[in-house]
Amino acid sequence: MNNEYIEKIAGELHLESWQVRATADLLGEGSTVPFIARYRKEATGSIDEVAIAGIRDRLARLADLDKRRNVILKSLQDQGKLTDELKKEIESVDTLTVLEDIYLPFRPKRRTRATIAKEKGLEPLALTIFNEEDIDPLKEAIPFVDHEKGVESIEDALSGARDIMCEWISEDPDVRARMRSLFAEKGLFISKKIEDKETEGQKYRDYFDWQEPVASAPSHRILAMRRGEKEGFLSLHIAPQEEEAISILKRKFVRGNSPASEQREMAVNDSYKRLISHAMETEIRIETKKRADSDAIKIFSDNLKQLLLAPPLGQKTVLAIDPGFRTGCKVVCLDPQGKLLHHDTIFPTLSEKDKIQAAATVRDLCDKFGVDAIAIGNGTGGRETEIFIQSLSLPAGIRSVMVNESGASIYSASEVAREEFPDQDVTVRGAVSIGRRLMDPLAELVKVEAKSIGVGQYQHDVDQKALKASLDDVVMSCVNAVGVEVNTASRQLLTYVSGLGPQLAKNIVDYRNEHGPFASRKSLKKVPRLGDKSFEQAAGFLRISGGENLLDGSAVHPESYSIVKAMAKDMGCSIKELMMEATLRKKIKKDDYVTKDVGIPTINDILSELDKPGRDPRKEFESFAFADGVEKIGDVTPGMKLPGIVTNITAFGVFVDIGVHQDGLVHISQLADRFVKNPHEIVKVNEKVLVQILEVDHERKRISLSMKKGAGLPVNNPGAEEGKKKDPRKKGGPGKNKKTGREMFNNPFAAAFKK
Repeated sequence: MNNEYIEKIAGELHLESWQVRATADLLGEGSTVPFIARYRKEATGSIDEVAIAGIRDRLARLADLDKRRNVILKSLQDQGKLTDELKKEIESVDTLTVLEDIYLPFRPKRRTRATIAKEKGLEPLALTIFNEEDIDPLKEAIPFVDHEKGVESIEDALSGARDIMCEWISEDPDVRARMRSLFAEKGLFISKKIEDKETEGQKYRDYFDWQEPVASAPSHRILAMRRGEKEGFLSLHIAPQEEEAISILKRKFVRGNSPASEQREMAVNDSYKRLISHAMETEIRIETKKRADSDAIKIFSDNLKQLLLAPPLGQKTVLAIDPGFRTGCKVVCLDPQGKLLHHDTIFPTLSEKDKIQAAATVRDLCDKFGVDAIAIGNGTGGRETEIFIQSLSLPAGIRSVMVNESGASIYSASEVAREEFPDQDVTVRGAVSIGRRLMDPLAELVKVEAKSIGVGQYQHDVDQKALKASLDDVVMSCVNAVGVEVNTASRQLLTYVSGLGPQLAKNIVDYRNEHGPFASRKSLKKVPRLGDKSFEQAAGFLRISGGENLLDGSAVHPESYSIVKAMAKDMGCSIKELMMEATLRKKIKKDDYVTKDVGIPTINDILSELDKPGRDPRKEFESFAFADGVEKIGDVTPGMKLPGIVTNITAFGVFVDIGVHQDGLVHISQLADRFVKNPHEIVKVNEKVLVQILEVDHERKRISLSMKKGAGLPVNNPGAEEGKKKDPRKKGGPGKNKKTGREMFNNPFAAAFKK
């Protein structure tokens, strides 16, 4: 491992060099991020998954840099232009941008005005004008007039020389660095409407005459403007003040007030307008897109984590309903393991006769299968179905819960659903998914492509490869944090267990189906292709409840079983007694079990697991109810205070389901009585909040909400007290609509509104 890289990464991530090196070594051996974070704390100094993933990603980028460096060195070698000085310069570079700047003058390129001029023999003239002051360019150009080469006049010769100088100026590494900084620090996004597209592109009207600094433009507005441009409703341009950019170039290349300097000044102007400005705009577009993608992916990842770790109802008998009007509501009954027991269709909203029949069906099913809870999808007809269920006066022990069904239709038509229920139609599969989401959101949601779940912003506009990598990390982190019951887990859930993947997950399920439940963790080694390394990475995250070894149902790794046995022996008790008696565990002297490979962090983890073996880190399930009498957008009026559930968090605000088929938006400026930089500071996905109605736009079906003055702050939210502080923001905002003068962060219906 390159020592310079170790030091560089350590500095960037504020870690010790030995931590980075140890993590890099473990990653190089094939260890996963969850495994390193959970079971190799001594080696890494207990750094968390975020830091480990950061080291992994930075190592990958540096490897890409080295790969590109080698390609460039070979190209220069093949061209015969690789000097010792140039090689040393290239080898010292630590960013891809600077590397490409150095290579730019040598990169094979298509014919340009400069190359054409060089072919005409005008490079010596360009060198003279570029480097010498006391000359007369007109006289110097006379020898270069050559009709056979297409240089018909002195002006043709000077024009060609300027073309060559233009290219030199634009390819100068120092020039590119200065221009890059200028565009990044003082550049502006300038967005304008496309003529004759004003009506068709109304959703982008806030950007019809808009500008804001590149440096401070938030991700959602960058992505909104780019989408408007892509769809043909906006023109988008990025540039600083032209005068400032050209003055920087003049200070470097235009000296004095001679005829030669006049030629260089003409070259400077042309170089900026024709070459540099376009090149820098392209670079800034790429960089700001990366920045916007990164922010959007971070938001999506945070939302997904909160959604996946939503409290599970647990193993209960569930009646699940996929609501509908004309086609009726599909009803399924599931056993505590999620197995389909029965399905039916009811029509509670068509006629009184159908409603009576539907009520009888639901009551019979609840009685026949001993239903513990009713899961109701929150899609079309969901609120009406919930009210119908509440009207049945079912036994008090049966709770009804609205379940977010985003992505259920994707699952129902997927290959996974067809494998699980080959003889059922999509409506039955969708209802099953709704019921299972209530029982265990994590286990069910892993079957759906993450970006179809309905959280995030502009997920279809960001780099899809980067999005998938980030979301896969989140799913893997959540799955391994919770742990997986190997004898009941689906193939999809097992896929995300550390060290497994799709093929080993399939092999485990196939082996389980053929040989029956696994009796112990060590029996997993009988699964085809599950070798020692995979077992090491996966075993601690796989649970076998009620198996041969009590520790198999915990997060204690098999490699540490000997430590637990030693503890039990020293206490003069069995492992079972050690797990049941806190007084025994308190007597354990941790230092007695420390070795060169096992330190106090691992001992602490073991004792924590013995205290609550296989504990689920997710919160306890809590019931929630929407306000009575508020069922549609027409029931909502400004000033009302209503309970709701956070369904999505974006950079510009929070979407809340208040039970009227249309989520309302709490704009970021309405989240608290203080400045809020990140909405995740205030709320989480699936959190229950109280909101106040600010505005209802019936025509566009938009509801503006507020959580200010403590009205909607969740219980025990640390922002509640801080919300009483004065808003520290200065007047004005990061950008204004030039036509309306509106500040975007005060616009509850910004163009980036949820689509």
